[in-house]
Amino acid sequence: MLHRYFCYFLGLLAALPLPGIAQTEPAAPTVTAKPTTPPPPAALAKPASPRQLFPGLFEAVQLGGVFADGKTFVDAAPKQSPAVILAAWRLEKSKPGFQLKEFVTAHFELPADGGVPFKSNVQAGLQRHLDTLWTVLARPAAPAADPTDSLAAFRSLLPLPKPYLVPGGRFREVYYWDSYFTMLGLSEAGKGQLLKDITDNFAFLISRYGFIPNGNRTYYLTRSQPPFFASMVTLLAQDRGNGELLRYRAALEAEYRYWMQGAEQLKPGTAARRVVRLPNGAVLNRYWDDSDQPREESYAKDVEAAKGSKQPPAQFYRHVRAAAASGWDFSSRWFKPGGGLGTIQTTNIVPVDLNCLLYNLEMTIAEASRAAGLSAQARLFTTKATQRKAALLALSWDTKAGWFQDYNWLLRQRSTVRTLAGVFPLAFGLASSAQATRVGAVLKTSFLKSGGLVTTLSETAQQWDAPNAWAPLQYLAVEGLTRYKQIALADTVARRWVSLNQRVFTQTGQLLEKYDVVHPNRRAGGGEYPLQDGFGWTNGVLLRLLNRAKVE
Repeated sequence: MLHRYFCYFLGLLAALPLPGIAQTEPAAPTVTAKPTTPPPPAALAKPASPRQLFPGLFEAVQLGGVFADGKTFVDAAPKQSPAVILAAWRLEKSKPGFQLKEFVTAHFELPADGGVPFKSNVQAGLQRHLDTLWTVLARPAAPAADPTDSLAAFRSLLPLPKPYLVPGGRFREVYYWDSYFTMLGLSEAGKGQLLKDITDNFAFLISRYGFIPNGNRTYYLTRSQPPFFASMVTLLAQDRGNGELLRYRAALEAEYRYWMQGAEQLKPGTAARRVVRLPNGAVLNRYWDDSDQPREESYAKDVEAAKGSKQPPAQFYRHVRAAAASGWDFSSRWFKPGGGLGTIQTTNIVPVDLNCLLYNLEMTIAEASRAAGLSAQARLFTTKATQRKAALLALSWDTKAGWFQDYNWLLRQRSTVRTLAGVFPLAFGLASSAQATRVGAVLKTSFLKSGGLVTTLSETAQQWDAPNAWAPLQYLAVEGLTRYKQIALADTVARRWVSLNQRVFTQTGQLLEKYDVVHPNRRAGGGEYPLQDGFGWTNGVLLRLLNRAKVE
């Protein structure tokens, strides 16, 4: 009984304005609006994150450089309750000879070092390697904790009812947009049950928290990621039939409510959370994180980076977190022209890729509604999608550049930074044939390199810039070009990307998170952590493109 009341108290505590998590938006040029519908009851009692559970000790560990990777401590599992650990820390920290790392290792179970725990047999070939990785990256269901487990509420890993796959390396949990591209490979490998399990897990997260978080960790419960859930459901429907559209219709609609929360109350020229109402009344979306504090998993790096920014720290952290929500963390895409990380302005940007994904979500809900016999709702969401398409194309299409660009809603001007986000209107069918032809020409002359397509045309120290390239963007470019009958260019992109993956595998026995497509013999760099091996979305896209080549 005491345990029950204690867990209830924790739920209330998590909803209070504890140190380290902002409960209100900063004094920035945005307008706060009330949500159109209340959040689901479960979302009111989000479990506490490591910084909330261990105030003082958390900052000491993260700022003290106890671990090389800031993610190590937030993934650790406490061996006693926070009250016991904090009391011990306060008692011991001032004693002579106190060693913080020894204290942490005594009171927390540290996560495994990461890395794929097997040595690849290069001689067995790439296909065998891919087949093995599905098992290596698999994780069993993490069901709700046993009521007798008194420490369950203090672990950062969130439960999932079905088995899932992790990306690999330091990424020990499921990730939202990574999973769709991993699922492409599962579909090719005939692993339909795991495909279903992963989709069910995301539907569970929506029902439990009102949205799909960045990953299943408590410290990710302030943000989502690029909304590929509709694409997952469509992929599953291709495997199992349109009954899947009916089965996940409620989850699709719930995710849509999350992204559109507050839209109806917005005045023209203002924004709130994830929605932006343009001066002409059209509504589009942006990336957003509900906290304006340093990211817990990158705490020291964010604190240090804020010192180099002229922005108020809360505003800087909000933009950094929003970039993490985008998946493009980090890229010159989010910076002021010519500026570095200190000039980041993510929440000022209406991203072309995000709005293509939400167009796809609206169209998928319309299709699911038709399947359910709800013709009025189907018409409603088709209209929403049509309006979004018109608004996005009007803002993002740069006739002179022949490219789809992001839009700065505060400055009311189109970005001048060209990125591979510009292929999303092709991948999801928003572009006209003439626009697609122009995009194909720019891809061929500016983005195409010996190993595939560079992410941007700016070579910086950021990992989502040139010379780096990422599997999901290669895949979407190939899909978009194929959709608009630019088959030769699609084949060239696919062939160069596959060849690069194969060459690196032959040399190292690894499939990597990202690749340098400009310098054939150089490993990709940039980012906040070392290059990761595994790697979920690389594997999924590679298998898809390998099989595509066999079909052709």
